[in-house]
Amino acid sequence: MNSRPGLSHCLVLIATFCSSAHTHEGHTGPLEEIVVYGRATEQIGEARAASEGLVGYADITLPPLLRVGELVEAIPGMVATQHSGTGKANQYFLRGFNLDHGTDFAGFAGDVPINMRTHGHGQGYLDLNFLMPELVATTAYRKGPYGGAGDFSSAGSVSFQYVDRLDEALLELSGGSFGYARALAAGSLDTETGTTLLAIEGSRYDGPWRLGEDLEAYKFYAAHTWNIGGLKATASLHGYDSSWNATDQIPQRAVSAGLIDELGFIDPDLGGETARFAGTFSLESDAWRATAYVVDYRFELYSNFTYLLEDPLAGDQFEQRDTRQIYGLRINGAQEVTWAERPVNIRWGTDLRYDDIDEVGLYATRLRQRQSTIREDAVEEQSAGAYVDMDIRVTDRLRALVGVRADHYRWDVSAFRPLNSGSGNDTLVSPNAGLAYRVNDASELYLNWGRGFHSNDVRGATIRVDPTSGESAERVDALVQSEGGEAGFRVELGERFNASLVAFWLELDSELVFVGDGGSTEALGATRRLGGEASVFWRLAPWLAMNAAYTFTDARFKENEGAGREVPGAVESVFTLGLNATWSNGLSVSTRLRYLSDAPLVEDGSVSSEASFLMNAGVAYRWRNIEMRLDALNLLDSNDHDISYFYASRLAGEAQGGVEDIHYHPLEPRSLRASFRYRF
Repeated sequence: MNSRPGLSHCLVLIATFCSSAHTHEGHTGPLEEIVVYGRATEQIGEARAASEGLVGYADITLPPLLRVGELVEAIPGMVATQHSGTGKANQYFLRGFNLDHGTDFAGFAGDVPINMRTHGHGQGYLDLNFLMPELVATTAYRKGPYGGAGDFSSAGSVSFQYVDRLDEALLELSGGSFGYARALAAGSLDTETGTTLLAIEGSRYDGPWRLGEDLEAYKFYAAHTWNIGGLKATASLHGYDSSWNATDQIPQRAVSAGLIDELGFIDPDLGGETARFAGTFSLESDAWRATAYVVDYRFELYSNFTYLLEDPLAGDQFEQRDTRQIYGLRINGAQEVTWAERPVNIRWGTDLRYDDIDEVGLYATRLRQRQSTIREDAVEEQSAGAYVDMDIRVTDRLRALVGVRADHYRWDVSAFRPLNSGSGNDTLVSPNAGLAYRVNDASELYLNWGRGFHSNDVRGATIRVDPTSGESAERVDALVQSEGGEAGFRVELGERFNASLVAFWLELDSELVFVGDGGSTEALGATRRLGGEASVFWRLAPWLAMNAAYTFTDARFKENEGAGREVPGAVESVFTLGLNATWSNGLSVSTRLRYLSDAPLVEDGSVSSEASFLMNAGVAYRWRNIEMRLDALNLLDSNDHDISYFYASRLAGEAQGGVEDIHYHPLEPRSLRASFRYRF
């Protein structure tokens, strides 16, 4: 492992920064805050679909968060779980997809794409752990393959935008159950040349597991915003470095037999390290925005899902490694023109991205020491995409929505086994269309259709020989198309109430993916998903706001007519409920409930996961510049499973060939976290 400064060093840096930060003159007495919810933003006449929306600062900072990745749970119907250590990317669920770590859900932070192509652990790997929630100003989301977000966005996409400045500098210290500790300092400095925003964070966490996580994570963010010839310019640096131990999913039979309890482990040498450093520069006018970025990324993970199944002596532990640099440019614009005496809003954009992957590898290990190389490749992957969408106001009530996106990919693989080396290219064109009819000032109907795609690990497009068996391997398409549509209805009563109702369908030509755990490709077949969503935001009183969402999905493989059509991991229904209460005396209370239904774990539906229920709650009090907060995570101390899988594994003493069993990761037991925040 690389050496890191201790948490005490990080605290010293934070204290030094806070003592020198620029302070703003303001109120010295009690502060009366008016909470502004992004969910209350009016969308009628602007939104292209009933399922898209905006989440603001208050929507994500009031509810308690166990993990940073739970920021996406502000999206109606989306759930983030975990099957491993806190430092690893979450598992995501949306619209009947077990998205693994991001296969069909695209994420952006300040216009920089987060998903990792041809990743060492999983295609589309979406790790949000580098974000600081306090710096996220807005969260915009879209669902379905008609949002124009490109790669990985068939189920949906999310875009986090950072604040340019903080109205108040802040220093926060937090601590809680299971060795949790966090320190954060952030503030803005206004000068004649512009505004500088600085933030630094350090955290530790042991977790409730018998094997301590020993998580250490450090983050920093620095940005300067100024004016260049009437254009808004922003330069930023973003850093993240973490290490952790992991208790992965455990076999149900081991718990039933008393070999371990639900917080126990099988392999004590699992965990990983990851680091992400990014630099961006953007220019923005009223009509367009251009962002250039470079990302330096490092990832190392040790896992063991099958224990002694493949190697009864050394065990099945393996290492996955990814080291890369990413270079890119995104330009987006919007303008209004007149056509046939009717206004037309045009959105356009282009994306250029180059992934220079020095090493994407898979190694057999024991006690985190390499025993053999399964795959060790270098990959260059380039893409260029462009889109244009038009919102044509046919009448005062009717809008026609048409658009198209084109993407071109090129790749070159230098494989450990020369037979698996190769290069190639592919192009996809993805059209979309829709209608929006404004019934009255308070409601609008939508009809949408479109095509999208996700990219596969390009090593699967050049593979000839399976790296584990030596047998010939089937190649897969690098770009896999999706098609879907939805019919929706939205109602808005000012900033007090809004709701949407959506029926959707989504088809994927193939859910072929490169399986990083095995170093080969696996064919999952073409799928179809049908479902419905309902979401509501209601400000019942000036001090009380409620948001709720329910999603139902039927996910099936298209080819088989009888048994064997279930999509493993496809959750049938999700329900979430959030309540936020804020009073003028500085007191606030937030609660959030999440229900995740059962899901088939095998294609014939004979084995299913269990449903889970989770409730978090928090209370905070602000007096002048001081804020104190207490969060209760898993308030009801539910022992439900966070995520489950079904496959064969082998424990010591079991017969060769192992035992097929449910392997699960439980919800973390009830924990308390207290924080003290000083604003100035």
